Amino acid sequence: MPLLNGTINYTLADLNIVAMYVDGEQVDTVPDGKYTLTSESYCTNEDNEKDESITISYDSETKGLSVSPMTKKGTKCYLYFVERLCPEGATACNTIMAASRPQGQTTDWTNNGQGVTYYYTGANPDNWFYFGGFWWRIIRINGDGTIRMIYQGTSANTTGIGTQIGTSAFNSSFDDNMYVGFKYTSNQVHGTGTNSTILTTLNDWYSKNLADEADYIDGNAGFCGDRTPSTSSISSNGSGGTGTTATYYGAYIRLYNKGTSNSNLSLQCDSQDVYTTTDSSSGNKSLQYPIGLVTADEAALTGITWNNANTGSYLYTNSTYWTMSPSWYSGGNPFVFRVNSSGDLGQWIVHLTPGVRPVINIRADVSISSGDGSASNPYVIAT
Repeated sequence: MPLLNGTINYTLADLNIVAMYVDGEQVDTVPDGKYTLTSESYCTNEDNEKDESITISYDSETKGLSVSPMTKKGTKCYLYFVERLCPEGATACNTIMAASRPQGQTTDWTNNGQGVTYYYTGANPDNWFYFGGFWWRIIRINGDGTIRMIYQGTSANTTGIGTQIGTSAFNSSFDDNMYVGFKYTSNQVHGTGTNSTILTTLNDWYSKNLADEADYIDGNAGFCGDRTPSTSSISSNGSGGTGTTATYYGAYIRLYNKGTSNSNLSLQCDSQDVYTTTDSSSGNKSLQYPIGLVTADEAALTGITWNNANTGSYLYTNSTYWTMSPSWYSGGNPFVFRVNSSGDLGQWIVHLTPGVRPVINIRADVSISSGDGSASNPYVIAT
């Protein structure tokens, strides 16, 4: 330190200092709010030894740093930041991202499209979850940090009818466009007045098996049953969707006859077709219980596409089961997409009875007590 007549020499050990790193590279300024402090961060004492008694906390919004207790000179803290992948308070998301980050990401429809969803692909990723006495597979982490997962059975099955709660018609009636709906109302494209047959099946199962676990299940993220109508099979024009008018729905235009060449998948969803519970702050607020089905687009994200058999997706079970995505209506027959036993997307008239695999969303703020996502060590919620 230069002075008027000489210098004073000092060492770093005489000061309290902070060093900052972003993705392993040292930086001179605190990163902006999209970064979060990692568990690798630590402080050392005057002997340059890690001090486990010191706790570091950081508020990414205000850039406020707390180091406690700070009692001696010579304390140094090393702060490691990584890009924040999960929303604030999304405890389960943070745990899963650290243990087995999903392989894909895309824009999410949750929160009106503001956010990123991270989704799993491959034949057997580490996306196993044990909850409510059942085994599940995580489909994706929604943009709001909730965990979306599909029923896998009472054991770690990967194939067979044990991956289903049973079979059901999507709707027992089939002479009107409205029967492509998870809920429906006569002469309304997006009606929610009456439960579909399959929703009744899901509600009965939920009330018997998951009602006691309701505190851990999110009702706001919802489930997309895209009923965007079109009288064109090539592009959406907003027409049709009621009565016996020949109609092609959103997923049909995106997925039908596209095979692996499809690049038009979407998780966006009109809020009228986002099925949420009655106490929700978004969506159509029409569900009694927060339970739904996988969508055709979600299946396609894992490699299950139209007319392209693929057994290399964890959603392949060697059994046929419903999605909740309407396909089209023509000639007195409403069709809804299904996942075929061969591992591709197909469609069936709604009164037929393939398998039922419930889908739920786990709340973002739950804590995971154990697990790394493998079949032998699934994620488990701390209770």
